[in-house]
Amino acid sequence: MAMTVHLDVVSAEQSVFSGDVTTIQVTGSEGELGIHPGHAPLLTGLKPGMVRLVKQDGSEDIIYVAGGTLEVQPKTVTVLADVAIRGEELDEQAAEEAKREAQAQMASGTTSELDTHAAAVQLAEAIAQLRVIRQLRK
Repeated sequence: MAMTVHLDVVSAEQSVFSGDVTTIQVTGSEGELGIHPGHAPLLTGLKPGMVRLVKQDGSEDIIYVAGGTLEVQPKTVTVLADVAIRGEELDEQAAEEAKREAQAQMASGTTSELDTHAAAVQLAEAIAQLRVIRQLRK
Protein backbone atom coordinates (compact mmCIF):
# COMPACT_ATOMS: atom_id res chain seq x y z
CA MET A 1 0.00 0.00 0.00
CA ALA A 2 1.35 3.42 -0.98
CA MET A 3 2.22 6.00 1.65
CA THR A 4 -0.26 8.86 1.84
CA VAL A 5 -0.73 12.28 3.35
CA HIS A 6 -4.07 13.90 4.19
CA LEU A 7 -4.96 16.85 1.93
CA ASP A 8 -7.59 19.52 2.51
CA VAL A 9 -8.34 22.06 -0.24
CA VAL A 10 -10.67 24.77 1.03
CA SER A 11 -11.86 28.21 -0.03
CA ALA A 12 -13.92 30.78 1.83
CA GLU A 13 -17.07 29.25 0.35
CA GLN A 14 -16.49 25.51 0.59
CA SER A 15 -14.31 22.49 1.10
CA VAL A 16 -13.36 21.29 -2.38
CA PHE A 17 -11.37 18.18 -1.42
CA SER A 18 -10.55 16.27 1.75
CA GLY A 19 -8.83 12.90 1.66
CA ASP A 20 -5.64 10.90 1.53
CA VAL A 21 -3.34 11.34 -1.47
CA THR A 22 0.02 9.99 -2.59
CA THR A 23 1.27 13.14 -4.34
CA ILE A 24 0.33 16.79 -4.75
CA GLN A 25 1.58 19.28 -7.34
CA VAL A 26 0.94 23.04 -6.90
CA THR A 27 2.22 26.34 -8.24
CA GLY A 28 3.89 28.10 -5.33
CA SER A 29 5.04 31.69 -5.21
CA GLU A 30 8.56 30.55 -6.16
CA GLY A 31 7.59 27.92 -8.75
CA GLU A 32 6.24 24.39 -9.06
CA LEU A 33 6.14 22.23 -5.94
CA GLY A 34 5.78 18.49 -5.63
CA ILE A 35 4.60 17.30 -2.22
CA HIS A 36 4.91 13.66 -1.16
CA PRO A 37 4.31 11.93 2.19
CA GLY A 38 7.16 12.84 4.55
CA HIS A 39 7.76 16.27 2.95
CA ALA A 40 9.44 18.84 5.20
CA PRO A 41 7.13 21.37 6.87
CA LEU A 42 6.47 24.32 4.58
CA LEU A 43 4.37 27.46 4.38
CA THR A 44 4.18 29.30 1.05
CA GLY A 45 1.92 31.48 -1.03
CA LEU A 46 0.22 30.09 -4.11
CA LYS A 47 -0.10 31.65 -7.55
CA PRO A 48 -3.19 31.17 -9.69
CA GLY A 49 -2.92 27.69 -11.13
CA MET A 50 -3.76 24.10 -10.47
CA VAL A 51 -3.55 21.68 -7.60
CA ARG A 52 -2.98 18.24 -9.09
CA LEU A 53 -3.48 15.39 -6.67
CA VAL A 54 -3.08 11.65 -7.05
CA LYS A 55 -5.32 9.51 -4.86
CA GLN A 56 -4.47 6.11 -3.40
CA ASP A 57 -6.15 4.31 -6.30
CA GLY A 58 -3.96 6.19 -8.80
CA SER A 59 -6.72 8.46 -10.09
CA GLU A 60 -5.98 12.18 -10.49
CA ASP A 61 -8.02 15.25 -9.65
CA ILE A 62 -7.23 18.77 -10.80
CA ILE A 63 -8.47 21.79 -8.89
CA TYR A 64 -8.05 25.42 -9.99
CA VAL A 65 -6.97 27.85 -7.27
CA ALA A 66 -6.77 31.64 -7.69
CA GLY A 67 -3.96 32.06 -5.19
CA GLY A 68 -3.86 31.37 -1.49
CA THR A 69 -1.59 29.58 0.97
CA LEU A 70 -0.12 26.09 1.17
CA GLU A 71 0.80 24.59 4.54
CA VAL A 72 2.65 21.28 4.79
CA GLN A 73 2.78 19.50 8.16
CA PRO A 74 4.09 15.97 8.85
CA LYS A 75 0.71 14.24 8.34
CA THR A 76 -1.44 16.89 6.64
CA VAL A 77 -1.31 19.35 3.77
CA THR A 78 -3.73 22.26 3.65
CA VAL A 79 -4.48 24.52 0.70
CA LEU A 80 -6.30 27.67 1.80
CA ALA A 81 -7.38 29.13 -1.53
CA ASP A 82 -8.84 32.52 -2.35
CA VAL A 83 -11.00 30.68 -4.90
CA ALA A 84 -11.02 26.91 -5.48
CA ILE A 85 -12.96 25.24 -8.30
CA ARG A 86 -12.83 21.65 -9.49
CA GLY A 87 -11.25 21.60 -12.94
CA GLU A 88 -14.28 20.06 -14.64
CA GLU A 89 -16.49 22.90 -13.33
CA LEU A 90 -14.47 25.67 -15.03
CA ASP A 91 -16.19 27.63 -17.81
CA GLU A 92 -13.88 27.94 -20.83
CA GLN A 93 -15.95 30.65 -22.54
CA ALA A 94 -16.02 32.79 -19.38
CA ALA A 95 -12.24 32.39 -18.97
CA GLU A 96 -11.63 33.38 -22.61
CA GLU A 97 -13.87 36.44 -22.20
CA ALA A 98 -12.11 37.48 -18.97
CA LYS A 99 -8.76 37.13 -20.75
CA ARG A 100 -9.90 39.31 -23.65
CA GLU A 101 -11.32 41.97 -21.32
CA ALA A 102 -8.14 42.11 -19.25
CA GLN A 103 -5.94 42.35 -22.35
CA ALA A 104 -8.11 45.14 -23.77
CA GLN A 105 -8.03 47.08 -20.52
CA MET A 106 -4.25 46.77 -20.26
CA ALA A 107 -3.76 47.77 -23.91
CA SER A 108 -5.98 50.85 -23.68
CA GLY A 109 -3.36 52.83 -21.78
CA THR A 110 -6.04 55.06 -20.24
CA THR A 111 -6.41 53.19 -16.95
CA SER A 112 -4.92 54.04 -13.57
CA GLU A 113 -2.09 52.00 -12.08
CA LEU A 114 -4.61 50.31 -9.76
CA ASP A 115 -6.88 49.38 -12.70
CA THR A 116 -3.89 48.08 -14.64
CA HIS A 117 -2.88 45.91 -11.67
CA ALA A 118 -6.44 44.55 -11.35
CA ALA A 119 -6.46 43.75 -15.07
CA ALA A 120 -3.11 41.95 -14.73
CA VAL A 121 -4.50 39.83 -11.89
CA GLN A 122 -7.63 39.06 -13.94
CA LEU A 123 -5.44 38.09 -16.90
CA ALA A 124 -3.25 35.78 -14.79
CA GLU A 125 -6.31 34.06 -13.34
CA ALA A 126 -7.95 33.61 -16.75
CA ILE A 127 -4.76 32.17 -18.24
CA ALA A 128 -4.41 29.79 -15.28
CA GLN A 129 -8.02 28.62 -15.72
CA LEU A 130 -7.43 27.98 -19.42
CA ARG A 131 -4.29 25.96 -18.60
CA VAL A 132 -6.28 23.80 -16.20
CA ILE A 133 -8.99 23.25 -18.83
CA ARG A 134 -6.40 22.28 -21.45
CA GLN A 135 -4.64 19.97 -18.98
CA LEU A 136 -7.93 18.16 -18.35
CA ARG A 137 -8.35 17.54 -22.08
CA LYS A 138 -5.05 15.65 -22.35
